Formats: sequence, structure tokens, C-alpha cells
Amino acid sequence: MIGGGQLANEATQASTFTRRAMLLSGLQIGVGALLAGRMTWLAVAENERYALLSESNRVNLTLSPPRRGWIVDRYGTPIANNRTDFRVDIIPSRLADPDQVIANLARLLPLGEEEVTRIRTDLKSAAGFQPVKVAENLSWEQFAAVSVRLPELPGVAPTRGFSRNYPQGAAVAHLTGYVGSASAEQYQETKDPLLVTPGFKIGKDGLEKKLEPLLRGKPGAKRVEVTARGRLVRELATRADTPGRTVRLTIDAGLQEFAARRLGPESGSVIVFDTLTGDILAMVSMPAYDPNGFSDGISRLEWKMLSEDDHLPLTNKSLQGLYPPGSTFKPATALAALGAGVDPTRFVYCNGGYQLGNRRFGCLGRHGPMNMHTAIARSCNTYFYTVGRQVGIDAIAAAARKLGFGAEYDLPLPSQRYGTVPDTAWKQRRYNQEWTQADTLNAAIGQGYVLVSPFQLALSAARIASGRALTPRLLATARQPIPLLDVAPEHLAIVRGGMDEVVNGAGTAVASKLPLPGIRMGGKTGTAQVRRIVDRLRGQGGDWKYRDHGLFICFAPVDQPRYAASVVIEHGLGGARAAAPVAKDVLTYLFDKPKAMESLSRFETQWGGDIPTRMAVKARAFAATQPGTPEAAAAAAAQAEAARAAAEAANATVANGSAPGETR
Repeated sequence: MIGGGQLANEATQASTFTRRAMLLSGLQIGVGALLAGRMTWLAVAENERYALLSESNRVNLTLSPPRRGWIVDRYGTPIANNRTDFRVDIIPSRLADPDQVIANLARLLPLGEEEVTRIRTDLKSAAGFQPVKVAENLSWEQFAAVSVRLPELPGVAPTRGFSRNYPQGAAVAHLTGYVGSASAEQYQETKDPLLVTPGFKIGKDGLEKKLEPLLRGKPGAKRVEVTARGRLVRELATRADTPGRTVRLTIDAGLQEFAARRLGPESGSVIVFDTLTGDILAMVSMPAYDPNGFSDGISRLEWKMLSEDDHLPLTNKSLQGLYPPGSTFKPATALAALGAGVDPTRFVYCNGGYQLGNRRFGCLGRHGPMNMHTAIARSCNTYFYTVGRQVGIDAIAAAARKLGFGAEYDLPLPSQRYGTVPDTAWKQRRYNQEWTQADTLNAAIGQGYVLVSPFQLALSAARIASGRALTPRLLATARQPIPLLDVAPEHLAIVRGGMDEVVNGAGTAVASKLPLPGIRMGGKTGTAQVRRIVDRLRGQGGDWKYRDHGLFICFAPVDQPRYAASVVIEHGLGGARAAAPVAKDVLTYLFDKPKAMESLSRFETQWGGDIPTRMAVKARAFAATQPGTPEAAAAAAAQAEAARAAAEAANATVANGSAPGETR
């Protein structure tokens, strides 16, 4: 019995072992089949994908910044181009002793503490093959000093590239804008690796910003083979960059620079139109910054100086400045009156003002009998109070809009402001108030709620001169037909006649007659109050920021207008005094450049030099007021030396037996 039981147990155990062996074998076969299937899938179906990943680990692509497209004027003269840029980078994978290399570079270039810290930080986060910027815009001497010491500087790579250059400097700053490195937000938005490529810069303001897609170009690339640790093995191939497109403007670069220089130390704007085409020939806002310095990166000190300047060099006054137009608005009121049937030969007697109820609205003088022609010429407020009240604000607003006021235009420039052309509906919508007769009187002479930009002033002059609804053009693209202005030609002729008298007859700007035989300029002066002034100066004195603005619009020649312009001088005291002389020289430049340049030379001698010279002097003076700067230290030393010399002179005088100031 015992033997039989043992046989049964052995049989059972053998059966159990066989089942376990079969189960394990099945599992092994299943796992093997799964692995084989997976390997087959990876080797066949996923072969291309992993081959590419492997290749990308072995081969790296380094982008090189594209050359930026040029911006040129109507004649092909460069306004923004590219200059050779010497720079030094570090290739992290080639560095043997980072501390020693950085110390040597800091001595050769030289580099400040902030730059050294920035380089160390960039090296820690950079891939082995990715260049890290050390310095750019180096002089040839600095570049050569690094190049000849390359055996002592493993990992350092001096390269020659291109940087943005603005030949006219500050004269074109608000027109072109500037370029700079892309921000972190811009990179996060697109994840474009070009944005973080050393040396690449994008448009930050002005035309550079708005025309970025045209100007950018396509980057070049260099393929290199690297090890798993990122060390360079060899260079495989290089693809050249594709430069950006050249953009041609309607601007006359010579006129642009002249107008900027002619503004001198004033804060203001000059805009010039071609009345035949609507082309913008000049658009200047001064003072301004140097876009070359901005593109390279300005210091905190320079930024502080610009941002604290009460002349607002960072603001494009041509498009963003808004001013009461003053008497330069009177041609619009005159056209509204003519359109409403007012007889231009009718006389209005000016006794020095206009009485509305118990309030008197003053005039600039006692002009006596005035018709439309003489009222424009002598800028009689009383006449325009009278006809303005007669036709009403809605008619005046409609005429102003026909001339281009209160509108925004399709220009490749940012931050354009369209101002205010008020009417009855506007005041109700804005203030929930009814329009009053007093509001009409103020608006009729360009005060009150009326606000315009210098650009709109120039366009109004161009439309009056041409009789056409000119559309402003800044890009030299195909021209479109220009329709006639919706104003009777005879009405425009009456207004042009009055503006001719302003300069060439018994008007307010006779001192600014063109010094050119046979060429007359028509114009209209304007003085705009900054605030209501009740003291005796009435905006004609006191602190600069409280003085009246000076404005002037003009066109020439009167008989066949070809050019129109506006000049605004902030706090210039008056249009005849400050703005009209600038307009005279700007238009003279268009007809006789040598004569205009001769006049400019005399002015710049009085002002202390050209724009770069004056900007440098101003920067040094500002730096001398800032604690901790070398200029401040030098100024303090000079002051101490002067005090010491004065003390010695006083002691010597006393020693000689004379009191200070006494003559023996």
C-alpha cells in the first residue's frame, strides 16, 4: 500500500511539474514574441524616426543672423543700412579653463563686472556647441587684440558680422525706430530659435518694427558634428543667409536731415508733403535719441537722461503730439463759411474783440474793417468769431475733416493719434453736455476742444494747396489716382489768396518771405495757449513749459503749389516768431540748397555745433550732475580746484596789504 501511494504522489508531482514547465515556457515564448515584435516595430516601422533622432544627436544646426534689409529714401540714399560688426563669442565645448579665458578677455576688451557675470551665467545654461556672446560692436583694434591671442584663448571665437546703422542718426530716430534683442516674451510667443541666436535683433519701434516681416530676411545655418557631450568633431556644411528686402520710402533723406538740424535746440516737428502725389518728403520730431546707440544697448544713465528730459526726446511729436492748432485752423473755418454762403467780401468791424452775452472774447488787436482775405492775412479773431458763430460748429467740423483733421492714416508707423474735431454730437457723447455758442467761438479760432497733430496740419496745407484729397504716402509703392477735394475750387483760391498775403503782403509772417526771386510762399501762423493764463505775460514769457506753442502751415510756390509743410515749435511763443522762420529755410532748401545750408551754418555756430556735437555736450553735462559718475568726480575736482585758487588769490591779496576788491 505504501509503495502504491508513493507512485501516486510521484505521478501527481510529475504532472504538476509538467504543467508549470509548460506555463513558464509559454510565458517565455510570449515575452520573447513581444520583444521580437517590438524590436521588429522599432527596426522597421520606427526606423526613420529614430534614425533622425540619432542624427540630430550627432549633428547640430547653428543659425547665423540674416542681414537686415535696407531702408532707403526716394533717391536710393540709405536711411538704415548695415555696417561691419566685429564681435567675440565663446564656444563652451572648446573651453579648457573658463575662469582664465574670461579673465584674459576682460583685460583685453575690457569688460565690466556686469558683463563678466552675464557671460558666466550664459555659459552655465548654454549647450556645448552654442556660441555665447562676449562683446559686440568692437573696434578693429579690440578685435585684432583678441584674434592674435587665440592660442592663449581656447574656446574663443572672434567673428565678423553686421549691425544696424543709421547714417543720419537722431534726424531719423522717430521715423525708422531702432532694433534690439528679442525679449523673453517674444521668444515664448513663437519659440523661434532665431530670436535667441547671438547677434540677431528685431525691430523695436518705428518702421523697423512695423516692417519687420519685410526687413528680417532668412537666417543662414552651419551644420556641425558633435559628440554625446557636445564637443565639436567637425563642420559638415554651411548655408548662407538670405538678406531682407530693401524698402524704399518717399522721404528725401537730405531734406529730412536739414529739417532736423534746422530745428536746432527747439522741441518741435517739421513735416513736408509733395502736393502732387501726397508723398511725405520729411517727417521730423526733435529732440530725439540716436538710434545707433539704442540698437547697441544704452546705459542706465543715458536712459535716465532721455526719460527725464522735459523736451520729450522719446516721443514722436509728428504723429503722437496733439496741440490746439490756434490760427492755423482758420482756413478750415473760412472754407466752412464759404460753403455756407458767406460773402468773402463782406466786412466785419474789429474793435479788439467779440461780445457774447456778458463775456468778451479778445482779438489780437483792433483791426478795424476786415473781409475774409484781410482776416486770414492779419489773423483777426473777431472776424472768425463772427462767421464761425454764423455757420455753426457742425459746418466747421465738416470742413476740418475734409482737410484731414480728426483722422488716422494708413502709415507703417505705430502709435498714431488722431486728435479731436469737436461737434455737437461729440460733446454730448463725451461730456453729456449741450454744445454752447462760446464753444463755437473757441473752436472757430482753433482753441477750446480742438486738438490736431503736426502731421494733420501739414496734410491740411497740402490739400488746400493742391485742391485734392491727398492720401499720405510713406512707402514708394504704386501710386493711386487722387480725387478732387470736395470743396469748390473758387473757395480754395480765396483761402490761398489770404495765405499768400500772410507772407508776401501786410500779413503776420512777412519777415519769413522766401529769399528766392519769383518764388512766393503762402502760409498761416498760429499761436496756441498751453493753459489759460491771466497774468500779464499771457503765455509770452515765464517758464518754458507755460509758454505758448508756435505753429505755421505753408505751401510754395503760391501760383503752382508743389510743396506744403507744417512746423510746430513747442512753447515757441508764437508762429511768426518761432515756426515761420524754420519753414522759410526748409522750403528754401527745396529750391536752393546752397542758400539754405549757408543759413543753417550760421545758426549751428550760434547753437554750439551740429546735432551729435550738442547731444554729446548735453550728455556730459547731465552725467556731471549724477553722483558716482566720472564726470561728476571731474566736476567736483574742478570746483575744488577753483575754490582753492580763489582762496590762494584772496590770501595773496591780504598779504600784499589790500582788501579783496580794492585797487591800490
